[in-house]
Amino acid sequence: MSANLTEKNIDLVRLRIMTQKKILTIATLGCIQFFTTPWLAWAQEESVPAQPTEAASAQPSEATPPGDPAPQERQSVAVEASAPSSPPPVTPKQRNVRELDATLRAVLNTLIEQGTLTPEQVQTIVDSAEQEAQQPQVVEEAGPKPGEKIIRVPYVPENVKNQIRDEVRAGLREDTIDGVLSQAKQERWGMPGVTPEWVDRIKVKGDFRLRAQMDDFATGNQAFSYFNYNKINETGDIAAAGNDAYLNTTEDRERLRIRARVGVEAAITPKLKTAFRLATGGTSDPVSTNQTLGNSFNGFTVAWDQAYLRYDDFDLNGFTFMTLSGGRMPNPFFTTDLLFDDDLNFDGLAGTYRFNLRSSDDLMDLTEHDRVMFVTAGAFPLQEVELSEDDKWLYGAQVGFEFIANNQSTYTVAMSYFDYENIVGRRNTTVGNTDLNYTSPQFFQKGNTVFNIANSATATAYRAALASDYAVAAITFAADFSNFAPHHVILSLDYLENVAFDAAEVASRVGQEVEERTSGYQVGITVGWPQVTYPRRWRVQFTYKRLERDAVVDAFTDSDFHLGGTDAKGYTLKGEYGIADNTWVTLRYLTADAIDYAPFGVDTVQLDISTKF
Repeated sequence: MSANLTEKNIDLVRLRIMTQKKILTIATLGCIQFFTTPWLAWAQEESVPAQPTEAASAQPSEATPPGDPAPQERQSVAVEASAPSSPPPVTPKQRNVRELDATLRAVLNTLIEQGTLTPEQVQTIVDSAEQEAQQPQVVEEAGPKPGEKIIRVPYVPENVKNQIRDEVRAGLREDTIDGVLSQAKQERWGMPGVTPEWVDRIKVKGDFRLRAQMDDFATGNQAFSYFNYNKINETGDIAAAGNDAYLNTTEDRERLRIRARVGVEAAITPKLKTAFRLATGGTSDPVSTNQTLGNSFNGFTVAWDQAYLRYDDFDLNGFTFMTLSGGRMPNPFFTTDLLFDDDLNFDGLAGTYRFNLRSSDDLMDLTEHDRVMFVTAGAFPLQEVELSEDDKWLYGAQVGFEFIANNQSTYTVAMSYFDYENIVGRRNTTVGNTDLNYTSPQFFQKGNTVFNIANSATATAYRAALASDYAVAAITFAADFSNFAPHHVILSLDYLENVAFDAAEVASRVGQEVEERTSGYQVGITVGWPQVTYPRRWRVQFTYKRLERDAVVDAFTDSDFHLGGTDAKGYTLKGEYGIADNTWVTLRYLTADAIDYAPFGVDTVQLDISTKF
């Protein structure tokens, strides 16, 4: 069985070798025919005399195909052309042609003798070559595709070639540029010419809030029981201020309000940026950018809400270990609205340094940033007085720790100290003198202990100023539990104390003893998504707050709780729900009462629709 298989295999190999030889031979003949036929035709044209003789014209040309000889003649001489009886003189070109013709005929005869080709196949090749030699030599392109138009040009002048080349280059360049620009704009390539270089370093963002607010005052409130010190200080006289000298404590109020903010951040370098923001609200209220609708369709006041320069420095792991800011900036401290309102911005200088407590000296270890200590300090001018060295300042310092657990729960605690300088009022020394009027605050809400610094013979003359100094020590704690992710549970706790309150000095200014009320605290719990800027995300919050009258400067604390200021206690309920991308609704209910002053209770309901970009 194996011998038979071997013989069959040998036969197959022989058959394949013979087949490959035939294919190679035919391919060789085809190549010879393709390259020699045009040259033979050209040589034949060159060999024809300009004025042929009668003898020459009577003889058949070499291109004339021979007759059909008998098969035995084909086998012996293949395909021989009849020689003319009196040939013309032979030129070198004709000699080369005849030598090439004799060589080809010898090759064909050899193939016939070896049995590779039959005489009929050889005759067919010769007939085809002679017919092509008689045809005009025109170079043609490859076969056209269906529907494609072919233009054959035997000769193209040089100027036409140059014109065609220029047009092709121009068209190709235009099409290429259009395609690249289109793709670059679609994919936002950072290539020159697509967009200016500075555009990539500019970021525009903003937000808008539409609010419906209702203030419902308690029935036990007393009218004309709280002074509006801002209006009184404007006129310098209670009587001159009229009804504006008192805060509304009895008439319920409904109003529509808006807040619009738009800002620009520009990256100067990878570490340095500047930011500007415009906001509604004007320049008379540092803790609110709300604009109440209903001013006979007059336009709104817009002011610079932020304008600052910021420098961030990073380590090799991308950890921001230092931040320096200067100008009008967001609150750089870790605090809540118990101390500073969320809309409050700071004028001055601030810096934060962060220590990574889990860094490793081993290059092979992965550096973690889950245990960080941060230190923040700042100096902020409150009021610059041109003709006095007693400018008002706020100095702040804070030390905090942040810990991130393995489940991404975050724990943050910070201890802060905020010292106000030259904030206490001083009475004018002579009657009618106003040189010390600058010692009164430029803005009040309500709650702090005040006294009159006006020195006037008029009984209603009044200039309100703070009776107590303020140096607030605070501790803030927040725990963000992610055990129920994507929902979070956030607990917060604030406690603060005004350690600069001096009962004797306050009594000397006011003219009577004032009980020390200098502490405040706030506890809160939040449940839901960390952010509600996507549809169907939600978050609810409960907060209880107690803030005594001289615990903090009333001008800078929360402006919504108890309608702003200190000497208040109560709670807040808040719910948020996302209705579209970057759009959400908020419903908040705040109820608060006065602690020590005249009865003043108010319930506030706020319904907001907010969006940002």
